[in-house]
Amino acid sequence: MTTTTDRRTRKRLATRQNISNVATRLFFERGFDHVTVDEIAAAADVGRMTVFNHFPRKEDMFFDRDEEAREMLREVLRQRDADVAPIEAYRLLAHRLVAEQHPAVNFSARSQGFVETIEGSETLKARVRAIRDEIADVVMMALSESVGRNPADPDAKLAASLLLATWTVAFIEAHQTFRQERDTKRATDAFLAIIDKGAIGQKAALNDTPYA
Repeated sequence: MTTTTDRRTRKRLATRQNISNVATRLFFERGFDHVTVDEIAAAADVGRMTVFNHFPRKEDMFFDRDEEAREMLREVLRQRDADVAPIEAYRLLAHRLVAEQHPAVNFSARSQGFVETIEGSETLKARVRAIRDEIADVVMMALSESVGRNPADPDAKLAASLLLATWTVAFIEAHQTFRQERDTKRATDAFLAIIDKGAIGQKAALNDTPYA
């Protein structure tokens, strides 16, 4: 029974990934707003309802790793050493992702296609803003939980806001650096420099709280 269930799970995940890959390719080629769900279904060789079973919204096909990122932000605090402050755990996460060449911090020609597709669609830009707000809530909850405080702790709200602001600026600067210089290492260095500088400000702002 377990083998059958595992096989079904693998098949479902493979179908989902195929839909996302096909959709992303079409979005890159023609722009998000010029591709229909029916066209994605046809190119992925699945039915329209199969697409919606995996992705309730068209933009979810583009941001298909969103939930993975949220879980990573929760898990980094659950697994941190007791002597590592939450703010520092997130700074170390950025460095680890770079060292592991994680897709989230990939600054390359492919990532430029991702950024340019977002810039060409008001729908995607609106979704980016919504995701940012949602992730701020995820981080706030994870932070407060990690130190045993109330989920609505104002210090956690401040910490989450500062963290999201830092990471947002770091991503923007890194992508702009690559766009201008076509140099992945320089873009990565720019990303980490802002992460590190932001962490200094976060620690200062949150001094005398368990988050720093």
